[in-house]
Amino acid sequence: MIKVSNISLRFGKRVLFDEVNVKFVPGNCYGVIGANGAGKSTFIKILSGEIEPTTGRVEIEKGKRLSILKQNHFEFDQFQVLETVVMGNKPLFELMKEKDAIYAKEDFSDADGIKASELEEKFAEMEGWNAESDAATLLNGLGIGEEIHSKTIHELSNNEKVRVLLAQALFGNPDILLLDEPTNDLDVDTIKWLENFLANFENTVLVVSHDRHFLDSVCTHVADIDFNKITTYSGNYTFWYQSSQLALKQRGDQNKKAEEKKKELMDFIQRFSANVAKSKQATSRRKMIDKLNIEEIKPSTRKYPGVFFIQEREAGDQVLNVENLSYKMEGETLFSNLTFSIRKGDKVAILSKNALAINKLFECLSGNEDHKTGNIEWGITIKKSYIPNDNSSFFEGIKLSLVDWLRQYSVEKDETYVRGFLGKMLFSGEESLKSAFVLSGGEKVRCMLSKSMLESPNLIIADEPTNHLDLESIQALNNSFIDYKGTLLFYSHDHEFINTVANRIIEIGPLGMIDRNSTYDDYIDDETIKERRLAIYNKVATK
Repeated sequence: MIKVSNISLRFGKRVLFDEVNVKFVPGNCYGVIGANGAGKSTFIKILSGEIEPTTGRVEIEKGKRLSILKQNHFEFDQFQVLETVVMGNKPLFELMKEKDAIYAKEDFSDADGIKASELEEKFAEMEGWNAESDAATLLNGLGIGEEIHSKTIHELSNNEKVRVLLAQALFGNPDILLLDEPTNDLDVDTIKWLENFLANFENTVLVVSHDRHFLDSVCTHVADIDFNKITTYSGNYTFWYQSSQLALKQRGDQNKKAEEKKKELMDFIQRFSANVAKSKQATSRRKMIDKLNIEEIKPSTRKYPGVFFIQEREAGDQVLNVENLSYKMEGETLFSNLTFSIRKGDKVAILSKNALAINKLFECLSGNEDHKTGNIEWGITIKKSYIPNDNSSFFEGIKLSLVDWLRQYSVEKDETYVRGFLGKMLFSGEESLKSAFVLSGGEKVRCMLSKSMLESPNLIIADEPTNHLDLESIQALNNSFIDYKGTLLFYSHDHEFINTVANRIIEIGPLGMIDRNSTYDDYIDDETIKERRLAIYNKVATK
């Protein structure tokens, strides 16, 4: 168990946490959620001891070991991969070093022999003889093959380093596991492996993530940071979100009797429990279902942006035809011979192992990049809006207020009209007058969404639009794309986003493409598709 007592944290006049009291118990996985800037990562650092609170203390049950996913990818550059993983169990690693130092002595004495014998006994009790094989098993599960185990960390790519550091955090069955954005730079297969690992992990886990599917798959509880406090609720993220929205709706419904509201909440819990029971993680999630409590359901104080894409005109039947489109960059083929047609109303997720390939395809389709080979033909009724991954060119050197920045892209110049689109994205009052030059990453994305809404497109191209957004904005954008009546081409690293929006998947690679009308879950679970996916990235013949 890990207990937080009267924790406060202040930076000058700013109060991040105020007299926080909460405890986290074994057998539970807590998803730490909160708006951007609420202090999610800071709280994890307080628990790990990296940051000292202004007041209060963190108590860890005596004899229990805490492990944290390290974010410093250069900290272990001089160490071998296998050794770095074993370092995750610090007591065991220190014992190994002490033992090796004794055996390395040139003047090995009887006293050294006795000491070595004692250390060997402790080493056996800690299952030290299995350490390297256990570390290798973890690495293999995370996609780090044996040919890499003996390399030093500095020889690895960034996403390989992330996997090694994740294996380090998981190594040795820690009693308390702290994970801050563990799915960053992981592919879908590795994320599924991690989901299964954590769903069956019996100790205490706290995880910060913007990946709602991941939170839903692993979490039994939510730890919500709001108003400088932390409150824990039973259930995963979706239960917290849906129940808090239902409670908010009920609070505004003054005509309903208390008994009717209670029945509505109980019916919601029953429906939610039934859906979870049918899921792939049904067994590990059952303990979450058993603890769902109607008394815990409360309205959320979160503010959700209002994202609404309304077409100025409906598109005709001719939307987009692409023929034999290829793209090379510095001699590397990013994609080749892409031929496909987009139908009116399609919501297409574009996938690739190489995010740059998706970016260049979207740049070609938007007209920002010369595609050199192949043909792109748009229908004459199509009005596009492009939300790029890299939006820096829209803001660099721009010292206009947000109202004047957005007014550039509007035919209607009336300030009240323009402010309306900013207000939907939570830029109201003085916020709408701040300079476009000083925005955070999340604020820039929200501005780009305001611009896209203002354009009233019947086709949207969106390249990782969830980047830099908090969970509230991601949820709002997710809902808006589901409701959008136009045509959509998009990519996101958010599993839930793709699975709930897309009705068609196109995956591109150096050796071709796969095009399938399918949900994302069905696509990645299809064994035939898995073979074809390998073929478009590797030099394997495929029909």
